[in-house]
Amino acid sequence: MKSGAARAYSTGAKALFGLMLAGVLAGCAAPRPGTALVYDFGPGALALAPANRMAPLPPLVLAEVQAPQALDNTSVLYRLNYSDAHVLQPYAQARWSMPPAQLLRQQLRAALSAQRAVLNANEGVQSPAGALVLRLELEEFSQIFDSPQASSGLLRLRATLSQSAPGGEALVAQRVVLVKSPSASPDAAGGVRALAAAAALAVEQLDQWVQQTQAALPAKL
Repeated sequence: MKSGAARAYSTGAKALFGLMLAGVLAGCAAPRPGTALVYDFGPGALALAPANRMAPLPPLVLAEVQAPQALDNTSVLYRLNYSDAHVLQPYAQARWSMPPAQLLRQQLRAALSAQRAVLNANEGVQSPAGALVLRLELEEFSQIFDSPQASSGLLRLRATLSQSAPGGEALVAQRVVLVKSPSASPDAAGGVRALAAAAALAVEQLDQWVQQTQAALPAKL
């Protein structure tokens, strides 16, 4: 009797422990109520490109991306165009892993570095004579709702290319980049994916613009 009872107790204890462990693991895997989901632009390149000993394009200096106070945080923002487009609102349960300006710079640097050396401004490394400096000002980065069920990710920035000159920097070129990407769903997840797609398109446009501008510069004697 005692032996049977002991075996039954042991079996029950193991089952209870298994249930408790499963509950703990499930709790670790599932987001806690009230915890914001953290988003970024994706993992980036999953494999390194073949090493290129000689960069085919001239080096470029990339400055930090500037952003207004409203965008200088990790909030995922949206506007209700059909109600009041002047109100910029944050999602309560979603945020970026870092401010959008930093995410954008990270993605842009990766794209530009594929064909040229990219230097950080003020990092102590002397840039080659005549190297262009790329500066960006992020002006808008939000999910725009034209109706409760229809939205898109809107990115707008100002890009400036300058070149070292006596007494400072000389303006070489400037342009505004505006990209809208449709959202697949009228929520934070849809907005994040639309904004990430808009950022990718903006990076592609900037890369092409920098290449064209560098190619149009007078050849150094």
